[in-house]
Amino acid sequence: MTGKDVPGLEEARDAIPLGTKINVTFLGNEDLEMRVNAAKAVKDMGFVPVPHISARRLSSQAQLEEFLDRLQQVGATEHVFCVGGDPATPEGPYPDSLSVIRTGILQRYGVAEVSIAGYPEGHPDIADDVLWKHLEDKSAALQEQGLGAVVLTQFAFDADAVLSWVQGVRSRGIDSELRIGTPGPAGIKRLLNYARRFGVGSSAGIVKKYGFSLTNLMGTAGPDRFMTELGERLESHPESGVVGTHFYTFGGLRATAEWARSFAAGAQA
Repeated sequence: MTGKDVPGLEEARDAIPLGTKINVTFLGNEDLEMRVNAAKAVKDMGFVPVPHISARRLSSQAQLEEFLDRLQQVGATEHVFCVGGDPATPEGPYPDSLSVIRTGILQRYGVAEVSIAGYPEGHPDIADDVLWKHLEDKSAALQEQGLGAVVLTQFAFDADAVLSWVQGVRSRGIDSELRIGTPGPAGIKRLLNYARRFGVGSSAGIVKKYGFSLTNLMGTAGPDRFMTELGERLESHPESGVVGTHFYTFGGLRATAEWARSFAAGAQA
């Protein structure tokens, strides 16, 4: 969710299991109050807030500490997601999430677990070998500091690519929980726009793997096929370890929560 999504969370709360982790973004057009208030709302409704720390958006160490201090005051620092962020040029001293982790500041404000980014289908601006090196370095830094780690991925459409990436993570000795980014049900046009923006697959590839039609761009697509295929592949590869899901709520919090509840009920039937 974003800082603006508190009303949407209120609307969706009865469809989300208590204790669910809910990430709160760090957008350039939102301020400290919006981010902290959103994290507090998540906590107050019985969920677990996971505030984002966008390294390249931080103008100074003082801004980082102020943010963490305010989050700690509302009980929202135990879990954070540390990511590089969008700006091409850092606004302060942190060029990437690793530089934030290595400050040692997070623990001082009660952080116990840090989510870091993974990219099963690659990154449009970063070479694969660099992505792997970053993941290894961040995982090692968190382990050295005694912090828990979760690898939370960019959204994906290709179950085969995800399984290959999971195997790559495990082959590098990283045994953290993995949470695979999955778009909740959303308009097909919106999904394709996000995919193009973040360099995730091609339109033709998404159609083939995800199972919707480019002739019906006014329709809505859910991740049923992707989730089913990924579950089957992971089940046949127990060495994959702990793999969960992180939903991107492009179609709204309530629509995503209701889809997840319905899918889980069907899987248990």
